[in-house]
Amino acid sequence: MFIDLPLDELRRYRPPLPEPPGFDAFWHRTLTETHAHDLDARFTAVDAGMALLDTYDVEFAGFGGHRIRGWFLAPRGAEGPLPCVVQYLGYGGGRAHPHDWPLWPCAGLATLVMDARGQSGPDRPGDTPDPVGADHPGVPGKMTQGLLAPDTYYYRRLYTDAVRAVEAAGAHPMVDPARIVVSGRSQGGACALAVAGLVPEVAAALIDVPFLTDIRRALEVTEDGPYGELARYFAGERLDIDRALATLDHVDGLNFAARAQTPALFSTGLRDAVTPPSTGFAAYHHYAGPKEQQVWRFNGHEGGGGHQRTEQIRFVRELFG
Repeated sequence: MFIDLPLDELRRYRPPLPEPPGFDAFWHRTLTETHAHDLDARFTAVDAGMALLDTYDVEFAGFGGHRIRGWFLAPRGAEGPLPCVVQYLGYGGGRAHPHDWPLWPCAGLATLVMDARGQSGPDRPGDTPDPVGADHPGVPGKMTQGLLAPDTYYYRRLYTDAVRAVEAAGAHPMVDPARIVVSGRSQGGACALAVAGLVPEVAAALIDVPFLTDIRRALEVTEDGPYGELARYFAGERLDIDRALATLDHVDGLNFAARAQTPALFSTGLRDAVTPPSTGFAAYHHYAGPKEQQVWRFNGHEGGGGHQRTEQIRFVRELFG
């Protein structure tokens, strides 16, 4: 069923930015501290059984210098430098297998898939631990890990890893650093949106049903998916709510959208109870750069699926020719 505002109201929905004091200084300090660590991007060729693709096991230094894993794939025999799509992952899963990521190499681009630290799943296994422990009790999942301070919050680390993934992609000799696109769905969309606001050099952003945007509104209208972790935490830790919300403001995608200038393609499903459509529309409306939005009226958190991939290929081809 439709779980949010009517479409005509969604097209007008533009809430105030939840920008905390010192937002820019916080992220400037975070990235400055991260850049003190050598990126040390390593690409090790592997035989993944795909005769038409070159495949590499990737490692680079993310937040805190922690080693982040990934995959890098490119069309075999292609003459570089190529555009590259940096792919971020949805909640609860890892980089999976190289054969899960042939879309962009088949379209003639390279792709770097960033593993999500500390996340794995039965169908999407991950290979990157998160060496930073929580500083307080939480509920299962990542939403409450380090939640009581911006410096310790899990998504500070994940967003920083996402920035470094762009740098790692640009370090590969097959990649044109001026033609890097960031892409992701749900949590991956949150990462793509954050990077679009933090790294002005990226060429484009593909942001599907983004998570962690307009967070305070999301908590009012849904308990599905990862937002339910926050609801369960707040039900018990009643005295921590305001402190936790202040932390969440530091990772809210609306604040990154207002700073992003790169062209972007968004998608929203009107029956999405995991990332309610009003939160996706809010990110789209605040996005400062050139933008398009695909609205899927009878779809939920899967968004446009293969139809959205078709739109993304079209968008990238128009961008790069």
